[in-house]
Amino acid sequence: MTVPATFSFDAPGDAARAAELRRVKALATLVLTGTLALFVTAKVLLPLHPAFGFVAAFAEAATIGGLADWYAVVALFKRPLGLPIPHTAIIQGNQHRIADKLGEFIEVHFLEAAPVEAKLRQIDFGSFIADWLRDRKRSADLARFTLRLLPEAVSATETSGLMSFITRRITMQLQSIDLAPLAAGTLRGFVQEGKHQGLLDDLLRVMHQTLTQPDTMAVIRDKIRAELPTLLKLYRADKFLVNRIVASATNFFEEVRKDPQHPFRGEFDSMLLSFVDRLGTDPAFAGRIDGLKRDLLARPELAELAKNIWSNARSFIERSASGETQVLQQHLAGMFVKAGEALAADAELRAEINQGLVAVLRSFIADQKSGVSTFISDQVKSWDMGQLISLIEINIGRDLQYIRFNGSLIGGLAGLALYTAEFLLRLL
Repeated sequence: MTVPATFSFDAPGDAARAAELRRVKALATLVLTGTLALFVTAKVLLPLHPAFGFVAAFAEAATIGGLADWYAVVALFKRPLGLPIPHTAIIQGNQHRIADKLGEFIEVHFLEAAPVEAKLRQIDFGSFIADWLRDRKRSADLARFTLRLLPEAVSATETSGLMSFITRRITMQLQSIDLAPLAAGTLRGFVQEGKHQGLLDDLLRVMHQTLTQPDTMAVIRDKIRAELPTLLKLYRADKFLVNRIVASATNFFEEVRKDPQHPFRGEFDSMLLSFVDRLGTDPAFAGRIDGLKRDLLARPELAELAKNIWSNARSFIERSASGETQVLQQHLAGMFVKAGEALAADAELRAEINQGLVAVLRSFIADQKSGVSTFISDQVKSWDMGQLISLIEINIGRDLQYIRFNGSLIGGLAGLALYTAEFLLRLL
């Protein structure tokens, strides 16, 4: 069995309104009693003077009018004198129908798409968000709140298996990437932009420095000496050949470095572009690159590196959430403030945010308005009607009691008019 919802009467002014209602009710009852007493008195005094007939007519009609309006006001909320009179206690007797109609009315007239959208478009959500974020205290509070949630989010990620799923998905995506065309395109752009010439200059400089090193020259001399005939060794031809080779090579390197139009540079361009073409089209190259990629992804060192990075990130987040370090919190707060300032300066972005939120909220309200209607209807049906009626009486009962005053006055005047007309007709 559903327990009816109850209401509290502690809203500001409820006590004063309840006292005023009791006062007006007592006054209206006093008026009704007075008109009844006046009617009896006038009837008793009627033999003394015909004028008491007019008073009696007024008082009688005023009493009837007051009683009729008392009945109407009481019948709206409850049964007069507790009697089971049909069509009384109207609000109580129609609670479910009122609940359904109220929910339907709000759904149709308050939550209709056009007025809801018009109202939403009056709200500048973008400026509100920008102003909120630009407030440093609010951004700092948001940063602290975010940090409190991060450790739990990290733990949930680890325990739920989400991390393993993400790792597998990333690995699968990396394995599905065809690196050969990607590498070919990157190298082609590198060559077309002329950046390879700087690389060639660096290579020539390194080779020049390497060849002129005594250790390198000694190795080359030993190699040449081992290949020369014995007779030439006696004339130290190995030293002569080494000096000639090194001199020729270094001179060639210097010529290429100093001449941007040197033919070797064109040959170097052709060689690189040929390699790029083969890299993008030759299945053998693609296979070797794919094998290198698989070997790299399968390396245990890579998995261990990922674990270490994740462990360090988790430790840093936990220390930031506990207040041990303020670096991340300050960074987040500053980031939120900068985001608010950027949003405040970007009218176009604010307009896009407003438009997006209007579309989202409009769709959400359109989808949920029937649920709102049902919720309102169910709430009204669950109300304790006795308390609700008391609440309504406190807020509008004073005005309803004035209907009784008006009923007595209008009824009395109508009775007086009818009696006067009857009196005049008797004189004719």
